[in-house]
Amino acid sequence: MNAVIFLRVVDSNKAVVAVSNYMYQTSQFAQTTLRSVLGEVELDELLAHREKINLRLQSILDQHTDPWGVKVTNVEVKQVDLPETMTRAMAKQAEAEREKRSKIIHAEGEFAAAQRLIDAAHLLAMEPTSIQLRYLQTLTEIGVEKNTTIIFPVPVDLLAGLLNRVQAAPAKIAGSAPPEK
Repeated sequence: MNAVIFLRVVDSNKAVVAVSNYMYQTSQFAQTTLRSVLGEVELDELLAHREKINLRLQSILDQHTDPWGVKVTNVEVKQVDLPETMTRAMAKQAEAEREKRSKIIHAEGEFAAAQRLIDAAHLLAMEPTSIQLRYLQTLTEIGVEKNTTIIFPVPVDLLAGLLNRVQAAPAKIAGSAPPEK
């Protein structure tokens, strides 16, 4: 861990008399305080709230150096070196988080597409002629591609009507046959 401390001597008598070497003592106290404060916070908090931690360090240091006639004006955490195992674990966590966000975005896209298809189906159901127009537009698009095979979909309603007639025909034939003697 590295940090930078900015300080100012406000009472030179205390800085010389109250402590043997105010620069060395402030530096030593800052190092131990830095270790203890950063040891209390999680890495995510350190990265996200660095300014808050800097202010906390400054407050602690300033309280302890005030009797020496020294004012700590600013503290900046400069660098935090992590062990390699911690770096690998953080990389895995970040990768998992990116994959999670990717899956969520993909699922939201699928949901939006499904919702749009439902909206389109409702709209087409309200206007039967729009289905015919869409059908003709699709045929135009197929024709441009110079395909050799064109599939003509047949509306299900038409097939249902034919199926009902075919099922009714044997009953009519059976009902119109002359009675046996």
